[in-house]
Amino acid sequence: MHRVASIIRAGQWNDNTAKDRVILDAADRTRRRIVLTGEKGTQILLDFEKPVTLRDGDGLVLEDGSVVRVCGKPEPLIEIAASSPHELARLAWHLGNRHTEVQIIGERLRIRRDHVLEDMLRGLGAVLAPLEAPFDPESGAYAKDPAHGHGHEHGHAHSHAYDHAHGQAHGHSHAHGYDHHHSHDPHDHGAHDHGHSHRHGHSHGR
Repeated sequence: MHRVASIIRAGQWNDNTAKDRVILDAADRTRRRIVLTGEKGTQILLDFEKPVTLRDGDGLVLEDGSVVRVCGKPEPLIEIAASSPHELARLAWHLGNRHTEVQIIGERLRIRRDHVLEDMLRGLGAVLAPLEAPFDPESGAYAKDPAHGHGHEHGHAHSHAYDHAHGQAHGHSHAHGYDHHHSHDPHDHGAHDHGHSHRHGHSHGR
């Protein structure tokens, strides 16, 4: 088992030198603690103090100095175009208001396929194009960048690992122990939505 020591961001290293690669969809690329298996069989332990977001082309630097490339798994997406920068900003506002994960590609936006959102966007005048590509949505402002060794720890293993995935429904996924993932067949992790409803009834009689 090889422990991840740090992360090199895409474009800052020669990915031709990678000893192996792991293929992950966007949901599996935001993790605090997970065990990964590369295409060539390399066993990798990612164990950081806080969740980190990996992007297509990043490199996982192992303790022996070798690097494993992170590859984004193609996902069904919609690319969104607008008639002007102002209209694109308006579309982005509507998506953000619905807590939708969005990727910015030049003057276009990308989201996961969602027929409800697609109907809304068409009604707002957007031009939509379906495609399959790695999805790299914008990270939250709270995200830490562990590149070059920052934002992780090499301390003792913890008995419980908590992975938090934030989506449209504000679901929370809790995983205990290590998550095991094989890059050639990513597993779908269940999420538990927690809703709270408070009702107060008052009856007045004479």
